[in-house]
Amino acid sequence: MSILINSETKVLVQGITGHDGSFHAGSMLAYGTKIISGVTPGRGGQVINGIPVFNTVKEARDQTQPDCSIIFVPARFTTSAIREAADAGIPLIVCITEGIPVLEMLANYHYVREQGLRLIGPNCPGLITPEECKVGIMPARIHKAGSIGVISRSGTLTYEIVYNLTLQGYGQSTCIGIGGDPVVGTDFMELLELFEKDNDTSAVVLVGEIGGEDEERAAEYIADNMKKPVVAFISGKTAPPGKRMGHAGAIISGDRGTAEAKVKAFQAAGVKVADRPDEVPGLISQLLHDE
Repeated sequence: MSILINSETKVLVQGITGHDGSFHAGSMLAYGTKIISGVTPGRGGQVINGIPVFNTVKEARDQTQPDCSIIFVPARFTTSAIREAADAGIPLIVCITEGIPVLEMLANYHYVREQGLRLIGPNCPGLITPEECKVGIMPARIHKAGSIGVISRSGTLTYEIVYNLTLQGYGQSTCIGIGGDPVVGTDFMELLELFEKDNDTSAVVLVGEIGGEDEERAAEYIADNMKKPVVAFISGKTAPPGKRMGHAGAIISGDRGTAEAKVKAFQAAGVKVADRPDEVPGLISQLLHDE
């Protein structure tokens, strides 16, 4: 099994006629993802990689019934794209775009939630259920089908950890990049709950980084609600205090949001924390064999 996407997921690409949208639509299509339509205002009637293009999400929804929309549009148009997908009732909206203002994203978060829909991102690599469906920009060749769930704030660290898992024979059920911005559509706790309920996920890897308190809240959730083993990795241990490092959300305020605070929170919750990405498979092996 998997969470959120599978081989039957029908995907709409917003911004499909742009450079990034057309390139990644082709990549997803080649992987086997069911890309059934695209949207670019004013470009309706075109065909990209065999995919019909519509002027609006509503038109695409009415004619192709997508389950998921992925957004590849410039930041200044992204709020309109998210809301258009939400107004059309698309159940899963994935936003790759970075650079959306925080207050704008906060309003988008509530706009999507109020309609009972799910948003992944923004500023994220998307998600993949290996050998079934890829929605985003993750490098498919490093993934392998299996039973390890992966949730991450960092795109490149996701790839490194997935590569090491695959190298050691641990395939993945679903891998999700939640995004590195201060406000994201879906957090660690919501995805941990989904993996806990997924019968074919045996363990979860959580990849965090400095900044914010999402990891500390996730640690509390794991302690109170998770029966499946969880392994964590936290990046940014050598980052100077008060400096933004990479992601917009990776900024430390006082003694909150530091790598040390996050590691302590996970350890207090009984979660094993890897010092290096290549240690993750070994910790997974220990936990699965201890069960």
